[in-house]
Amino acid sequence: MTQDIHDFVPASANLLALGEPTHQEPAFGRVRNELFARLVDHGFRSIALETDRVAALTVDDYVQGGAGDLDTVLRDGFSHGFDAQAANRQLVTWLRASNRTRPPEDRLTFHGFDAPTENYSAPSPRPYLEHTRAYLDFDPGLDLAELTGDDERWSRTEAVMDPAASPGAAPEAEKLRTLADDMLTLLFARAPELIATTSHAAWFRARTHLTAGLGLLRYHKQSAQRLDESARVSRLLATRDVLMAQNLLDIRDIEAQRGPTLVFAHNLHLQRAAGHWSSDALDLRWSGAGAILGPLLGERYTVIAGSLGRSEALRLQEPAPDTYEGSLQRHATTPWYLTPSAAVSPARTRTDTTPQQGYFPLDRAALNGSDAILHLDAGPSSPGAEQSRTEREEPLVPLRRL
Repeated sequence: MTQDIHDFVPASANLLALGEPTHQEPAFGRVRNELFARLVDHGFRSIALETDRVAALTVDDYVQGGAGDLDTVLRDGFSHGFDAQAANRQLVTWLRASNRTRPPEDRLTFHGFDAPTENYSAPSPRPYLEHTRAYLDFDPGLDLAELTGDDERWSRTEAVMDPAASPGAAPEAEKLRTLADDMLTLLFARAPELIATTSHAAWFRARTHLTAGLGLLRYHKQSAQRLDESARVSRLLATRDVLMAQNLLDIRDIEAQRGPTLVFAHNLHLQRAAGHWSSDALDLRWSGAGAILGPLLGERYTVIAGSLGRSEALRLQEPAPDTYEGSLQRHATTPWYLTPSAAVSPARTRTDTTPQQGYFPLDRAALNGSDAILHLDAGPSSPGAEQSRTEREEPLVPLRRL
């Protein structure tokens, strides 16, 4: 047991994945911030969070010293409601302050690596495609809004949950995919002149918008497939994680000469093991981003999975002693610690959690799919403890907040 993150970062690793088992326990974000500050002292120069990659460009502009007020940057730069998390506000503030004393080539960068989707909704691809079309001055007479139609027809929940209501397989969507592919080819073909007349940053920003738009078109096409519901939702989850993996590979390509990257997300996105979630109605299985990246990056990819003992925010009680979390809890002498996954004793999977907590307990697959465990005890809970905002206002199945 240790709090020294450097014991778990092999020299070969340039993508360090730090997972959390639920998005609703704020202590994980605070520990993440502390660990990233230590990693920066040892050469890390970037952090990637489970938030929309395009929106996150706003955050990176700000931490590089750009104009804007913090509240607006958080609102516009984070997706999935993560702007409300105090740890994210603290991270952005610290990054901006740290960069004031760094030369431009050594500044810390902020990335999102998620697609702009919830599991139950996805926006229109129009604004993403329009950004790149304008950058390329591609077919000035083209009216993308005429092809996409009203943005709401894409973003409403029914467009993802009901194949019959999805625009993803419509002829207009097929034409949009063809146009987007043509723009991608042109973006690379004209890279020498475009970079010379604009900048590397502008070119990469155009590519980021275009790949996000293409990803949304793929996601919406998958939404339109008339399959068994478990198979259809599994493919949606797989599509999102494929986009995450592609974004992380792209981020590493950008950051390769500057130092390693810390990536922070839900365990299921980062572990090397395949994802699995079941309910009375669904049995979902898919390869998460980590399951994809593991064999592609090999020793360059290291995974630390998050584990939670107690949580006042979630009203999560002390774990049973014969569970994985119970075993980790027994050895806790500090509010959090790190330990090799191989050192965790055989145990059973925890069963005292609720869907509203969004908590995915440790199991053997998660342990086998990680190199180390970050175990956290967020304090005692009691029947009178305040419920988290999500549990009070929005009773959700955990898939919405993966």
